Amino acid sequence: MSAEWQVAVGNDSVSAVYEPATSGADEAVYVMGHGAGGNKSDRSMLAAANALRARGFGVVRFNFVYKEKRSGRPDPMPKCMNVVAAVVEQARAELKPKKLIIGGRSFGGRAASMLAADGFDADGLLLLAYPLHPEGRPEQLRDAHLPRIAMPVLCFNGTRDGLCTPSIMESVLKTVKAPWEMHWLEGADHSFHVLKSSGRNDAAVLDEVGEVSAVWLDRIR
Repeated sequence: MSAEWQVAVGNDSVSAVYEPATSGADEAVYVMGHGAGGNKSDRSMLAAANALRARGFGVVRFNFVYKEKRSGRPDPMPKCMNVVAAVVEQARAELKPKKLIIGGRSFGGRAASMLAADGFDADGLLLLAYPLHPEGRPEQLRDAHLPRIAMPVLCFNGTRDGLCTPSIMESVLKTVKAPWEMHWLEGADHSFHVLKSSGRNDAAVLDEVGEVSAVWLDRIR
């Protein structure tokens, strides 16, 4: 059964929504943060959440504090990490999941990955379009914390993602000791959009995300 929560984070609060798996009982609950310019209910969040729900994941989507306040400027990363931790605590208390996975799209996934690097208690990290570097600035890597992650990781990026150059990511992953599965979505950009010339559509990309995620979840279970 779906649920909506207000989650206290220090002196602030954020809204969150839980939706169960559509394929039966939840095999895991995925706490999913949004991208820097998005929100918990934007089109890409809903599409990814629905693809995962069809494969056995219950999904908790939430806003960061800045988005709750209708600001376009992301809060400092420690504050965003606190939001992820607070939403996870609420999800554990309310849902008592068999497995709890943290992550999200782009910026939201980065916040979760930094929590994971600090030893946060979760069963896995699922990253959708990890922003390894700003667009057009591949020298400004956001990778310093990645070698400290110990939990299982599944990371999806498109081969046309301007924020994650494949060759650079593959080089960075040589420093990572966690069981990190890197899955490249052929022809997809940072929004997991593919060109018509690729011969497939965005729905097929999301179906691939759901299918690979379900196999990964079965493996870490």
